[in-house]
Amino acid sequence: MRLKTLSFIAAALPLSAHAQDVRVAVDIAPVHSLVSLVMEGVGAPDLIVPQTASPHDHSMRPSEARALDQADVVFWIGPNLTPWLEKSVDTLAADALVVNVMTDPSTNTMPFRGGATFEAHDHHDHGAGHEDDHKDEHADGHDEDGHEDHADTHDESHDEAHSDETHNDEAHHDEDHHDTHGEGQDPHVWMDPDNAQNWVAVIAATLAEVDPANKAVYLQNASNAASRFAQLDADVRARLAPIKGIPFVVSHDAYHYFEAHFDIEAVGAIAASDAQSPSPKRLVEIRNTIEQTQAKCVFTEPAENRDWISAVAPDVGVGELDPIGFDVPLGPDHYFETIRALSVSLADCLSD
Repeated sequence: MRLKTLSFIAAALPLSAHAQDVRVAVDIAPVHSLVSLVMEGVGAPDLIVPQTASPHDHSMRPSEARALDQADVVFWIGPNLTPWLEKSVDTLAADALVVNVMTDPSTNTMPFRGGATFEAHDHHDHGAGHEDDHKDEHADGHDEDGHEDHADTHDESHDEAHSDETHNDEAHHDEDHHDTHGEGQDPHVWMDPDNAQNWVAVIAATLAEVDPANKAVYLQNASNAASRFAQLDADVRARLAPIKGIPFVVSHDAYHYFEAHFDIEAVGAIAASDAQSPSPKRLVEIRNTIEQTQAKCVFTEPAENRDWISAVAPDVGVGELDPIGFDVPLGPDHYFETIRALSVSLADCLSD
């Protein structure tokens, strides 16, 4: 019997029945960590997207599909991050209580930054004015514009003298305007620790409802997490303070929320998404930006092809940023260590 059903007949069942049946599935490792933190002492959630896989285009293995099918509760970022997972959530987890944390009213969201060099965008306004729009956009649980192609916003002009490059640019004609996984709100929302802390409260309240036998544990774990987030914020700000204002480039635009929260800013991204290759036009833009800003470091990601780096910045320092926690052990500490590792990587490369 699914816990979504049990929550309506709680009075008729002994409390122990809830604790025995709780199965929780989570999409990506950072959210898995937050759920693990809340569930500590009760159980552990199942992870659907392995740490070594891209959340944008992973193909589920049978064990992952089974975990989703057996779940009583599912926590995930939503279809803007994992569009391939949406159908499986709707079918395999049809009887589960599904919580899309990106559409929760407590989540601060920001729009995608446009272009290779984030033209005309000020991330210091992050969160302002988005929450109400966000609620309206996702009233049905989805961004209605999430998968529309707005090719008409792209400048179609090409240099006809370079037919091969023109063809390549056309293949990537939309990459400078939107991620292939959804126009509108940037789904890398876990990179803002304020969002993560808000989700801990949402996770605890959800699990307390479906598993009242362990309500006190969930709520206490969530309460205890406040000091951990405060320490994380202080540690990262101290680490980043000496490098503020030093220009850098990232491999793809996954760090907007992190940058906004900690008041640093990348000057561009080599690719619009880790699921896309950059067009020749975009590579030229990034190369020019690196020269003009004298960017000190270009950051790649684990297991990523570094050919692009040598193509755009052969003489610039290279560092590594990991938004998922590629090799950070899973569990309650994973989120905190992943965010701290970002600050260490940034500081190490930009202060050399």
